[in-house]
Amino acid sequence: MKKIVLVQGNFDILHPGHIRLLNFAKECGTELHVAVNSDLAMDVTSRVKEKHRLEMVQSLECVDHAFLTDLDSIAMVKELKPAIVVKGKEFEEQYNPEEQVLKAINGKLIFGSGEFESNPENFIRKSRTSNIDLDFNYAKQYIQRHNFSLQSLLKVLEKTKNLNVIVIGEVIVDEYVQGTAVGLSQEDPTIVMTPNKVDTFLGGAAITAGHIKSIGAQHVSLISVIGEDKTAEYVKSEIHAYQLESHLFQDNSRPTSLKTRYRAGSKTLLRVNQVRQHKISIELQNQIFEAVEEKIAKANLLVFSDFNYGILPQKLVDKITALCKEHCVTIVADSQTSSQVGDISRYVDMDLVTPTEREVRVALSNPDDGLIILAQKLASKSRAKNVVITLAEEGILIHIPNSDFSNWENDRLPAFNKHALDPAGAGDCFFAASSLALAANASPWQAFYIGNIAAACQVASVGNSPLIYSTLEKAITRSFI
Repeated sequence: MKKIVLVQGNFDILHPGHIRLLNFAKECGTELHVAVNSDLAMDVTSRVKEKHRLEMVQSLECVDHAFLTDLDSIAMVKELKPAIVVKGKEFEEQYNPEEQVLKAINGKLIFGSGEFESNPENFIRKSRTSNIDLDFNYAKQYIQRHNFSLQSLLKVLEKTKNLNVIVIGEVIVDEYVQGTAVGLSQEDPTIVMTPNKVDTFLGGAAITAGHIKSIGAQHVSLISVIGEDKTAEYVKSEIHAYQLESHLFQDNSRPTSLKTRYRAGSKTLLRVNQVRQHKISIELQNQIFEAVEEKIAKANLLVFSDFNYGILPQKLVDKITALCKEHCVTIVADSQTSSQVGDISRYVDMDLVTPTEREVRVALSNPDDGLIILAQKLASKSRAKNVVITLAEEGILIHIPNSDFSNWENDRLPAFNKHALDPAGAGDCFFAASSLALAANASPWQAFYIGNIAAACQVASVGNSPLIYSTLEKAITRSFI
């Protein structure tokens, strides 16, 4: 049942006290409505005009609706009929004229102090724009070496709009608990934090599919396995926002994968993973293969997004790969081993694999060789047409072997965003954008340039949400200026 909470005020200079009060108010109901007094309704002259005061309130994530009003508090309550009105603690000992009107409609007046500590920037509604601070100093040298133009890249982006894509892998829910680090516990050397806000995002194969759809693909099918739990319900309720066709098979022997990050300021203090790693049943493997068979005739690209939680056993991978080769479908794979054992080399005959350095060393049991030799050994073992080793803040190493793996070409691109707010989603976004570009007949050099810019845009905000086509297009254009 909807429970409207009303807060009314001038919001002359939006300060942390306002933000704390509004966050408190949001927790009191289901919808927070904020009435911002117009310039004419204010008792004092503001340095900030009503338009800008309203925009600042609207920028807060906790605010569902904000509007300008000439009405006083009594008239405002009569018009909106909120279940709750929230005012600052300082009003508790004063006369509050709206209180009688609230009682008449069975409403409540609540006073909140908003005492918790917080960084106001954490509560500003994040939006990706073309104003991301990117460093393209190295880009022009790369463009000259590989002789491509802005027009050719924009043509690739346009071609992606005709592609049909299948994504198979683990759906993960990423939860960010933002708080304030209070200090160390007196009993033991443990960091104590006070949680202020929780944000939840779809991750894993879901975000890879989401990026691919948002960047421009015509149709994206997501095939995965989820549990029978509250996290699964969240996945099913949110997946439609990514505009994906989903085939989510349920397995009551495993929970839906949930990763919770506890953050203070811009730092992650702890990550808790609720996952299972056993292989799915033969029955589920057959259902997944049948779902792929139904769609393969119209597919241009198939993506393995593997987090090594058992959804992609080797026999299933091999059957799907053979099917894709039969239908001349581009095949790409990413197999993450950041916190568990995995082997990217088991994905054989891929058009692209995008491991981290650690993932290559784990797959080859090779702690000693340099990056170029590592890349070539992985390419030879897995027969990959393109290998990109992602190196976090150091950027990417591109390795393209010839057809018999006797020779190769290499290049690198630095990280274009030197001030990443949240690097967690960079690899997913690079993988998605590069794969889509390859399927749109871009050269590898073009595809990985597009992917590197996509990753730079992605890490400019906290949380893993689909990259918007226009944001990527504008960033690519800026790189040629």
